Amino acid sequence: MNAVGRFLLVLLPALTLAQGEDPITEKDRAHWAFRPPIRVVPPEVTSPASDLQTIDRFLLARMEQEGLAFAPEADKRTLIRRVTFGLTGLPPQPRDVEAFLQDHSPEAYLKVVNRLLDSSAYGEYWAQHWLDVARFAESDGFEHDLVRKDAWRYRDWVIEALNADLPYDRFVQLQLAADEIAPGDQAAQRATGYLLAGPDMPDINLLEERRHSFLNSMTATVGQTFLALTLGCAQCHDHRTDPVSIDDFYRLRAVFTNTTSGMKPNKQLGHFVKESGSSVPTSFVMARGDFRSPDRAVEPAFLRVLNPERARISPPPAEAHSSMRRAAFARWLTRPDHPLTGRVMVNRLWQQYFGRGLVTSAGDFGHTGEEPSHPQLLDWLATEFPNQGWSLKALHRVLVTSRAYRQASRGETQAWKQALERDPPNTLLSRMPRKRLEGEAIRDTFLAISGLLNRKAGGPSIRPPLPVEITSTMLKNQWKVTEDENDHRRRSIYLFARRNLRFPMFDVFDRPDSNISCSRRDQSTTAPQSLTLLNSEFSSRVATALAKRVRADAPSPDERIQRVYALIFARNPSPTEHALGLRFLQETNDGLDHYCLALLNTNEAIYID
Repeated sequence: MNAVGRFLLVLLPALTLAQGEDPITEKDRAHWAFRPPIRVVPPEVTSPASDLQTIDRFLLARMEQEGLAFAPEADKRTLIRRVTFGLTGLPPQPRDVEAFLQDHSPEAYLKVVNRLLDSSAYGEYWAQHWLDVARFAESDGFEHDLVRKDAWRYRDWVIEALNADLPYDRFVQLQLAADEIAPGDQAAQRATGYLLAGPDMPDINLLEERRHSFLNSMTATVGQTFLALTLGCAQCHDHRTDPVSIDDFYRLRAVFTNTTSGMKPNKQLGHFVKESGSSVPTSFVMARGDFRSPDRAVEPAFLRVLNPERARISPPPAEAHSSMRRAAFARWLTRPDHPLTGRVMVNRLWQQYFGRGLVTSAGDFGHTGEEPSHPQLLDWLATEFPNQGWSLKALHRVLVTSRAYRQASRGETQAWKQALERDPPNTLLSRMPRKRLEGEAIRDTFLAISGLLNRKAGGPSIRPPLPVEITSTMLKNQWKVTEDENDHRRRSIYLFARRNLRFPMFDVFDRPDSNISCSRRDQSTTAPQSLTLLNSEFSSRVATALAKRVRADAPSPDERIQRVYALIFARNPSPTEHALGLRFLQETNDGLDHYCLALLNTNEAIYID
């Protein structure tokens, strides 16, 4: 490009600024999250350990400044239980634990990791984390909460994509624009269910109000999902803290204008997006966010603060079947040097494994969010991600094979006590944090260890029976119980996700509200959680089935105690635990059902060391 061309490229955006809109300055772009990630050489460390990976060196270098080091490596039983739950949301089978204990090769742990990544359980578990962000549910919400009969197809697409290790850039592109990027791939069209996953009110009186609210919500969710920015704050006025103007918001919204072209009064949207034609109605800034107050016209554009090269969205070619705006946005978003796309996703995975992200405000990388605890490590991961072909499985493998992930979560040494004193919140990762299972994983685990779990995959969602105190408050046919009782025991990802009703066990264990994007679940400790695990019909049924399984597997009380501990805790009981179990079974005349229920209600059953 000649000098005149470069001058015009710089000048043109300035000439098209809206009246009163502040230009983006170098100071605006100086915020850490708005700068492209820089790959740095891992720091030197004094530790002689030979099993350190690159990410360990970043962590250890910080720890050594505080006189700290990694905790000793966790024992093999703890490690296989941790990584099996971490990758699949299910407990390890006793036979897999024993095989790992007997495998003394240097590759023993890596073989376990690869086996778990190849399991269909991996996609079924990790899909839920994505669905939390996407606001997935199978009903509209609001007063009538009408069922979306084909919404499950998007859920299945996410599971299949993760299990197939679809590269993340393609994973993103298809959800935003499969109809434009891969128009001939019918299976891929399901991916655009992401754009339609949020709440909707088909019976609203004014179609324009419905359309406005839906597009604003969609745009805000795109900002949360891929950019970890609170763009929704700019739909009524310029963002208070981040360099995002109201014009920026509506320029980005214009990218998605045609996704609601098929919206009709009292009609639900379909389960995938398909634009009809390349013409697009003019988009406007809505003054004060009011759909009745269209102000100045805007063209579709990328966020200015993330677009220093001033890339533009071109008009579609004459033969185009759609506006092609979403395809342009998706490709810009998945550039390897994009400041946020890679950082946001690697931070989410880190958060799931280590309890907190390198950026603890996983849904806000803007000025009101937290700065990264290890900025160079975050950048290294963000650049390594595209270098590995955007493979999520490769990223998982890097994290779970690290020395940081393999360290113990408890200890009694002087070094351990020193770590607690110098790093109380464990920001430096001087030990592995304990983690409680999510409600879905608790349910799946109980079904798995009792032998009840039905591993049937895919298809329309199922509805197990609900307590009468819940169904009595619902409208007729809002929860039609699935006829086949075997389906009631399928994995939690396949349970019907009604927007206005969270499944009771998931509700008490902090399943998020599907009306909004959730980048990090809350974790509460409440009495209803204990009551649910101890007194619910589900827990009683699981305990009875577990006792039946153990009686069939082990003839003597001694062997039964060993078997129960292997199934629930992936370990052997201590001498004291064994003696207490024997005493209980003798005094209760083989009360194995109650014994199983008691052990299912221990902290160890739902916490991972």
